Amino acid sequence: MKKIMAAAFVLLFVLGTATAGYSARVKCTVESVEGDTVTLTCEDADKFKAGDKLKISTPKKGAAVEGC
Repeated sequence: MKKIMAAAFVLLFVLGTATAGYSARVKCTVESVEGDTVTLTCEDADKFKAGDKLKISTPKKGAAVEGC
């Protein structure tokens, strides 16, 4: 019984963590860049407030594909 409960708690933790990470994603488009200032247009901008810290990744360039 203890093993089943432990497995259930681990599963709930993993699902909760994965859901929290996924829900934090918002798609944005860069509108302009002026020096250190970047203007973005985002789909769900109402999720942000002044002073929020964001992690923005750059788009990945097409990797070289090698084949026979």
